[in-house]
Amino acid sequence: MTSLAIMGLLPDTATVSGSITFEGQELIGLSDREHSHLRGNRMGMVFQEPLTALNPLMRIGKQIAGPLMIHKGASLKDALGSALELCTKVGLPDPDRVLRAYPHQLSGGQRQRIGLAIALACEPALLIADEPTTALDVTVQREVLNLINTLVDQEGSSLVFVTHDLPVVSIMTENIAVMQLGQIVENATVASLFHAPKHEYSQRLINAARVAEDAFSGTGGIK
Repeated sequence: MTSLAIMGLLPDTATVSGSITFEGQELIGLSDREHSHLRGNRMGMVFQEPLTALNPLMRIGKQIAGPLMIHKGASLKDALGSALELCTKVGLPDPDRVLRAYPHQLSGGQRQRIGLAIALACEPALLIADEPTTALDVTVQREVLNLINTLVDQEGSSLVFVTHDLPVVSIMTENIAVMQLGQIVENATVASLFHAPKHEYSQRLINAARVAEDAFSGTGGIK
């Protein structure tokens, strides 16, 4: 819900309170039109289920090209050229074929790479990854997580990574916000949270996860 609130994707019936500030701008209370100038441009999001996040009736090429045409004023030809480069950047083999494909013709891992390409198309300042590997098998999970880390470093984007998987948290982030019932109950660095969690809920999470000590160090990596 927090991620959707940041992106301005909550339904009109949702009640949103508090404050969300991005690049000095208050996001709560923005109209959908105002939010649309940020969404897909200054901020991008990778969703949990890539198949439902993509348009089943549109070829992949146009879906990647869309943000570039809307926010950067690129022509379809130029945007498709950039889409081809993005497919290569996210590690998709045979990018020409991928651009012509529909979502159902690709694997789950390929679709999630497409989602990442769309989210990063306009070089956003903020990338939100909301449980991006839950629907993927373990091997593909490792590949996608490594890819997110690599591309975030290359693009210089900030990353908000939402997950219930503490071992993944320990290698994807530097700082952690623990949420319980929609409220942040603890803010800490990776090392301090895993070595000495202060809130009772955080302590229960750490105990339940039984994460190995080398993951707690915050210096581990997915091999």
